[in-house]
Amino acid sequence: MRVLIVDDHPLFRSGLRAALESADGVEVVAEAETAGAVPGAVARHRPDVVVMDVSLPDASGIEATRRLMDGDTPVPVLMLTMSDDDGSLLAALQAGARGYLVKGAGRDEVLYAVRTVAAGGAVFGKVMADRITPLITGGRQRAAEALFPALTVRECEVLTLVARGYDNRRIARELYVAEKTVRNHVTHIFEKLQVATRAEAVALARDMGLGDER
Repeated sequence: MRVLIVDDHPLFRSGLRAALESADGVEVVAEAETAGAVPGAVARHRPDVVVMDVSLPDASGIEATRRLMDGDTPVPVLMLTMSDDDGSLLAALQAGARGYLVKGAGRDEVLYAVRTVAAGGAVFGKVMADRITPLITGGRQRAAEALFPALTVRECEVLTLVARGYDNRRIARELYVAEKTVRNHVTHIFEKLQVATRAEAVALARDMGLGDER
């Protein structure tokens, strides 16, 4: 089983490599420190599974996972990260990750997860697994609230419609509120998400999986 490790901490990569290669039939074929290096590493080394951190220097591991899934040769991804919040878990699922473990998991748990994901299965640490059903069954609004906890419920509704490309007038009609109220919500959304333009807000929301009308 060929493994690619993506993490920007050399000491952690070294320890993870040692743990994985201590098992029969597991080979770490490459390591990468950034999201940008992932496509090239996958193309060169053809891993069976990618073990990916969420926090990387140039872009999130979630975005790197989404790009892999959208590529010509998707590779199963196991997220192994310090991020144990609902937003990261939900975003990873939406990006196509097949597993999610929090760093600190034991060697046997990590090996089991790597093998399961490489074989086409899905696996999540117990703490994260307990959260999956409420996140999914809560629907799209619950998803938006998990991804953007700084926003109010109404601001999440507005952001979802912004991500669909709706202008303020149409959003006002959809939500049965005044257009001025929508403008105020959009201003607050920009401030909380630290974006300067509507295009930036749309890009951020769509990166997190919002805006799909299906």
